[in-house]
Amino acid sequence: MKSSIRRISALLLCLLMAMASASLVFAATPTDEIINYVIVADVNDDGTVNLGYHIDWKVLVDNNGTWPLEDVNVGIPNNRYISYDALTDNIKSMSYDSSNGCLNIKFYDKYYAGDIVSFEFMVVQDYMYEMNALEEGYTLYYFVPGWFDEIAVDNLVIYWKSDNLSSWSGGGYIEDGFNVWKTSLKPGERFELKVSYPNDAYMFDESKSYNDPYGGGNNNGGGDGFDIFMGFFGLFFFLAIFGTIISAFRKIYEKASGFAAEETKTKVTRTKIEYYPNCPGCGAQRKEGQTSCEYCGRSLVKSEEIIEEEKVKDEDKAALKYKKNGEYHYGSDPNTYVRVNVIHVPVSSSSSSRSHSSSSSSRPRGGGGGGSSCAHSSCACACASCACACACACAGGGRAGCSTKDFYNTRLKLKQLEMKAKKK
Repeated sequence: MKSSIRRISALLLCLLMAMASASLVFAATPTDEIINYVIVADVNDDGTVNLGYHIDWKVLVDNNGTWPLEDVNVGIPNNRYISYDALTDNIKSMSYDSSNGCLNIKFYDKYYAGDIVSFEFMVVQDYMYEMNALEEGYTLYYFVPGWFDEIAVDNLVIYWKSDNLSSWSGGGYIEDGFNVWKTSLKPGERFELKVSYPNDAYMFDESKSYNDPYGGGNNNGGGDGFDIFMGFFGLFFFLAIFGTIISAFRKIYEKASGFAAEETKTKVTRTKIEYYPNCPGCGAQRKEGQTSCEYCGRSLVKSEEIIEEEKVKDEDKAALKYKKNGEYHYGSDPNTYVRVNVIHVPVSSSSSSRSHSSSSSSRPRGGGGGGSSCAHSSCACACASCACACACACAGGGRAGCSTKDFYNTRLKLKQLEMKAKKK
């Protein structure tokens, strides 16, 4: 028994040392900070998207003045862009780097620790949608802004023009004709959103749907980005094994101590919503996506009804196919939608009840994140069928050469972006 304990202790010590060594790899001091990362999206008649970017980039490290910031990389959705243009005079040149799916942006000036460079550019992007993806007759745009593996984003804001929108992912609100999402990101963290339109809203081309492995995205599996990926694959594989072993030890301990982790189940709530076509207060016509009148503020919701799976009506059975958060156009009535809310709730069991009743201590409940496929986590681009080998536009953003507040009058800059987009 003692020898077994010694062997287990030695194994745990080795694993902890390995974990400490791995943590040193990722404990690098951040070189930069992004104060504002603002994207304005406006769909064109042909289904392409004008993406206006505004970034306030702060330099944190310059290596005693020997390593100033002179150019940066910013990921764009894929290599099927129509054009890209600088919107501020401090940008010297822009070029697309196919090895990491980023725009390399060079500045006229050099920026040192404490400096903030504010710059703007516009990308006209193609191959961003998939027709009939979630619902027949509707086209889905899936967008993940280019992320930054080593840089925190204090304020990410995405403005997506509300015209003709049928549904959109949760977490946002409507303001001045735009659906708006605001958040902050840790280094390497990503944000995703989905919006959908009726197929006849724009001139969508089914051959440009991003489920076409040859149509969208840069399927370049080589280059420096791929070499780095393969280099880190072994490390992540080791950490996965390490996590599995630790999880096994934890379960053994929890079972022995009576603190077994609570199981959870997914609970999906679907609400059938009917909107007034015109405001019942002032008579103004309801615009797509509005829940309250923009003129008098009165609610535009005519009725709400929870759709219960156990007692679902025949005419509402079609709503059961929606299983992800969001609001979706529903049925033939243009003013009827189904709103879906997905949460994870603990599952009570007799064993856990006994352990809780027999112990005077308590512990907080925590939430966990689930895994996802490459198609919806590795890229902000059209590579849904690239079998996790795409090198498209997303990761790799940062200083070139490196592996709800309006901080800087962003609203004024957004107006300028919008005006410039309309001139094109």
